[in-house]
Amino acid sequence: MKEYVKAIDGLPLVVKVLLAIFIGPIIYGIYRIAKDKVLIGVIWIITGGLFGIGWIIDIITVVMSGKATFLID
Repeated sequence: MKEYVKAIDGLPLVVKVLLAIFIGPIIYGIYRIAKDKVLIGVIWIITGGLFGIGWIIDIITVVMSGKATFLID
């Protein structure tokens, strides 16, 4: 799973933003699982990024910092 984290972290900013907008809860839910946050990752996937609120925060965080850091570190 560490390869997945490196792959996501190595993507260009435009690709990260597009992924966050279109399939963010799935991609960043798996990302959270890969970062050893299994419970929050599964909740993220099942609820669609905490019912859309976390999904919007993920998009903003990716745009502002280039990383999906909300509820990970």
